[in-house]
Amino acid sequence: MPSDSKRAPFSSPSFAAPTLLRECGGAREFSSYALYALVLTVPFALKHIFGFSALTYVILAALLALPVGALCLVAHSWIVRTPTDQIGALPNQPIESYMTILDKELKAMYHGCTKMPMEMFYERYFDGDIDLTGDALEIFEKRYDWAFFPITYNVAKFFVCQWIPELLVHSKKQDETQVRDHYDRGDDFYAAFLGDRMVYTSGLVGDSSRRETLEELQDNKLRDVCERVQMRKGDRHLDLGCGWGTLVSYAAKNYGTQSIGVTLGRNQTAFGNDRAKAWGVQDSAQLLCMDYRDTPRRPLYNRITCLEMAEHVGVRKFQEFLLQVRDMLEDDGLFYLQIAGLRGAWQYEDFSWGLFMAKYVFPGADASCPLNWVVAQLEATGFEVRSSETIGVHYSATLDRWYENWLQNKDSIVKKYGKRWFRVWEIFLAWSIIVARQGSSTCYQILAHKNRNAFDRSALISKPLGFGMPSGSVQA
Repeated sequence: MPSDSKRAPFSSPSFAAPTLLRECGGAREFSSYALYALVLTVPFALKHIFGFSALTYVILAALLALPVGALCLVAHSWIVRTPTDQIGALPNQPIESYMTILDKELKAMYHGCTKMPMEMFYERYFDGDIDLTGDALEIFEKRYDWAFFPITYNVAKFFVCQWIPELLVHSKKQDETQVRDHYDRGDDFYAAFLGDRMVYTSGLVGDSSRRETLEELQDNKLRDVCERVQMRKGDRHLDLGCGWGTLVSYAAKNYGTQSIGVTLGRNQTAFGNDRAKAWGVQDSAQLLCMDYRDTPRRPLYNRITCLEMAEHVGVRKFQEFLLQVRDMLEDDGLFYLQIAGLRGAWQYEDFSWGLFMAKYVFPGADASCPLNWVVAQLEATGFEVRSSETIGVHYSATLDRWYENWLQNKDSIVKKYGKRWFRVWEIFLAWSIIVARQGSSTCYQILAHKNRNAFDRSALISKPLGFGMPSGSVQA
């Protein structure tokens, strides 16, 4: 029977509880009808002024649709009204309560209750023109009291001049440069927040009644992945974008698989192979330093896993990637895809955070899309989706532990990598705890197999929720 008790919202010790719940303007306030009207009337006005022909009008409408739409979105981000369905009121504290602005010109512009564009804040904070008056997470919990989220000139410039070209290219050279600039920075940099497991993907909360450690969250996830794909002794297992190879060695050690991991990171490859040796599975767990496109395709694999690497494949290359996975997978094999994504009902904060991440944390990860897009790509390339779960709130808990570790290692990071790198990751982790918790960005666990008539779907049946529990009859 259902429990009569109702848990208080955000009361679980597993998660960082919000102190100010706010909604940001976005898709709900953006009028598609106004956009269509502008796309049609702007070229019509030019036709009327210059006497263009009807054919020229059609061509102009096609050419100007994208820039007119973009300008409309930019303008709307500056003037959008705050949604009225808010749960809590703003504290209305002066900006000085949250930060000390050291630059005189900036201080003259932003003081009292004047709100600062978020992009301006983090850029000037990284440059050392702003200091925070307290903990970054606590200050970001109240960010709507001191910041707003317009599409600034710098954001638009980054989007047009860097993000779009990267999306269109995604060559092997581009991906290699981005990965090695990022992940070969130093294992100690990543260990400062990832801890002993060295797993740079979302963990899973197993017991929400207590605050599990980071290691417990990651062990929960490693076990969950292996059980979800039904790993068995002797299975040929491929982990695409394996990072430091923890899942590769874990599967070989605990499930007896023959596991191969693929990564472009040189440091990650060395670390993972050393770990396999330390765990005594060097004969059954191996990391290869190569582009995923160069992965050995034969013999076929029984299980293929890909945890938060497919975002870096890119939108343009995504179907090509999935076709490669299908080609490498046995007909009765299973494919596990864990991929970060964004919500379809966007808010302007989502844009602000996403482009911040693209610039500073995960360059080239443009295939972070809503779930319906990911499922459509899988189905179009011959996969059937067996199950899908949204684990964004688990990611929030994981990020909370990473943030805690990062603060504890502040002195060593600042000493070796400088204050700027510390601050970039401080904001990334603090803001992402909130973003994952509130659904701006999330993460999907997708289990898929080839959509073949001969596939034994009954092998994947699990018990219904509540099976075996006493229940009332549906009969009169």
